[in-house]
Amino acid sequence: MRLPALAIALLAALAACKPVPASDAATPDMAALGIASEHGEGKLSVIARGLAHPWAVAPLPDGGFLVSERGGTLRRIAADGSVSAPLAGVPAVHARGQGGLLDVALAPDFAHSRRIYLSYAEPGGNGLSGTAAAWATLSDAGLTDVTVFYRQEPKVDTEHHYGSRFAFDDQGHVFISQGERGLRPLAQELDKLQGKLVRLNLDGSVPEDNPFVGQAGVRPEIWSYGHRNSQGLAFDPRTGKLWESEHGPRGGDELNLPRPGRNYGWPVVTHGIDYSGQPIPEAMGKEKQGMEPPHFVFEVSPGLSGMAFYTGRPGQPWNDSLFLGALAQRQLIRLQLQGDRVVAEERLLQDLGERIRDVRLGPDGNLYLVTDEDDGKLLKLEPPRG
Repeated sequence: MRLPALAIALLAALAACKPVPASDAATPDMAALGIASEHGEGKLSVIARGLAHPWAVAPLPDGGFLVSERGGTLRRIAADGSVSAPLAGVPAVHARGQGGLLDVALAPDFAHSRRIYLSYAEPGGNGLSGTAAAWATLSDAGLTDVTVFYRQEPKVDTEHHYGSRFAFDDQGHVFISQGERGLRPLAQELDKLQGKLVRLNLDGSVPEDNPFVGQAGVRPEIWSYGHRNSQGLAFDPRTGKLWESEHGPRGGDELNLPRPGRNYGWPVVTHGIDYSGQPIPEAMGKEKQGMEPPHFVFEVSPGLSGMAFYTGRPGQPWNDSLFLGALAQRQLIRLQLQGDRVVAEERLLQDLGERIRDVRLGPDGNLYLVTDEDDGKLLKLEPPRG
């Protein structure tokens, strides 16, 4: 099979580096590669390699990064690309199937508190597991004061669709996305937390103005429901609106703008079918009264994962874009926005040939990505400049 040019260039550059364990890995000695775009040339470089299925990246104020690995390790990567040994204090994870250590995010007051947030598949007895969230204080040696503040209930015995991402608003709330664990009907059951987007105060308590507070038989943590497997979550800095990317069935990956108390339809409403090729048993079509239609649909599923906005840069070619990692189609998707409308779509990094699990915007204005591979990489993508 003939390798694409970008893959060949990356392989050649990496081959020039000594193979070393991730704990000793250094920056690969390679120049940034030009990346063609409809609006000019970007630049792609490898910061670190040898990561074991990295799941999320959180840029740090000092120019370094925190990277979670699905198997249950959290690593600190310095600005020069050196990779730490696994940090101590990470909670035990259910690293089976799609489970493991998932999102990592900095608290809004990280510069003062040094607090970080982790989401993960938490093990239970008899093979049960569920999405959980914890906060901790980051120190040079690892994590201290680890506190689990959210648990998806009930725990179940599947190993699929854990989600999960964090997003923070400017009013003291944290949103946690998750999946329905492959148990489709649970997404519509309001006494259970599978298939729900939840909203909590930063201390883990339930906000008094959550949409279902005080209703009998309904979990008060719920913000919205009817979600399949939410693997991307971010606030649009221009509008303050929350966006969610949903890894759908076969066909029907979607973007939603979740609103309080709304039902986003899964599995009753979907544009997709089962991966077996059969219809979704509960599906009644692409729309139904009382259920919210998706804001944007990918009729052919890219396998959506992490997402990041690139805004506030007038005159820059990629200004007002939403970037999404694609697992199945192994690329980075750029959606051009006008307000909330998607007006154009561009596919990037196809020649890389790797599953892009997460994308974040760094404080330096560059995009940072991790690839979900045995030899996972932390990549820097420099946008075209105006």
